[in-house]
Amino acid sequence: MFRGFVLLSNLVNNTNQVEVLQRDPNSPLYSVKTFEELRLKPQLLQGVYGMGFNRPSKIQENALPMMLAEPPQNLIAQSQSGTGKTAAFVLAMLSHVNPTNKWTQCLCISPTYELALQTGKVVEQMGRFYPEVKLAYAVRGNKMERGSKIQEQIVIGTPGTVLDWFLKLKLMDPKKIRVFVLDEADVMIATQGHQDQSIRIQRMLPKDCQMLLFSATFEDSVWKFAERIVPDPNVIKLKREEETLDTIKQYYVLCNNKEDKFSALCNIYGAITIAQAMIFCHTRKIASWLAGQMSKEGHQVALLSGEMVIEQRAAVIERFREGKEKVLITTNVCARGIDVEQVSVVINFDLPLDKDGNPDNETYLHRIGRTGRFGKRGLAINMVDSDHSMDVLKAIEKHFNKKILKLDTDDLDEIEKIAN
Repeated sequence: MFRGFVLLSNLVNNTNQVEVLQRDPNSPLYSVKTFEELRLKPQLLQGVYGMGFNRPSKIQENALPMMLAEPPQNLIAQSQSGTGKTAAFVLAMLSHVNPTNKWTQCLCISPTYELALQTGKVVEQMGRFYPEVKLAYAVRGNKMERGSKIQEQIVIGTPGTVLDWFLKLKLMDPKKIRVFVLDEADVMIATQGHQDQSIRIQRMLPKDCQMLLFSATFEDSVWKFAERIVPDPNVIKLKREEETLDTIKQYYVLCNNKEDKFSALCNIYGAITIAQAMIFCHTRKIASWLAGQMSKEGHQVALLSGEMVIEQRAAVIERFREGKEKVLITTNVCARGIDVEQVSVVINFDLPLDKDGNPDNETYLHRIGRTGRFGKRGLAINMVDSDHSMDVLKAIEKHFNKKILKLDTDDLDEIEKIAN
């Protein structure tokens, strides 16, 4: 796959968490322990500290020297949300921009509208002391005039709209792009059409454009896609046992049916204080039934599902982020890319399955990754209501090599213990 890599153990500073595989002999052979070592523009350093980053995270230690190097280095990195990945590539984009040039120089494509907006928020926060750099969103619903030219230096969008901006509307010149970021590659290839669109975009870019690709998981199909997008990459990969964030405690509850699951849920709510929770269901029907039941019990509930138009989805997420609703019930539509710091519990009302009905490990990882963000402790509770769902749970447990403990929701003392 990637031949001739050298394992740079000196980069990893005696930790087994990150494996750095390097291909380019010109790559910087060092990692950083402070942001000062990166010699950032003062206004960017101010932005980084303003966001509450005191020192680089594990992924940032190793990725930032490569991303900020001259000449630019290409990178494929495995990294979950909550590890500082977005901040790392945003910092790279902001560092490579020349604010005097009023055209698009950095392009980031995301698989969903929500994720694009979220990345944009990070650009705005980190660049708030660098007002000369402007940002535009290439997303559905952002109507642009054909033939007008985008003056914003950074564009974040979804693949279909970005292609339209290049080809149909001719708003941007692909040959002037200096940094190209493809985020959440594993979701990108799972979404109809996105894979081909992403490859078409990449082919329009200049040969010396820096290519950065991120993915939480790397099944073979993701590697193959990554190889097509990123030539001569440096590779940073998490080791398998590090994939499930260690800050998340995982439990399962035995139930007989959906009513049983609901009463287990009520017991959990009765025993522990939950700031905000996300609850994942397999179908829209179950999600809306559960939202109705929880509302009757007096919970402030938001419901998110795939048939909503983009503006509705954005409004639901914004209300949840602001704390107006304490429970977000959703199908897989938002397993990723929703950063809400107050989420302390994730509940799999139904365990995630792929389209063939097999355990979906990647989606499980993304769902439970909504809690335990940024090193805080989190709690994941899985509802098991059949032999099949027990088999799914066991397969997930085996895949991540992490024990998922049984929880008796009729024993309130036991539930209280897990919260401490």
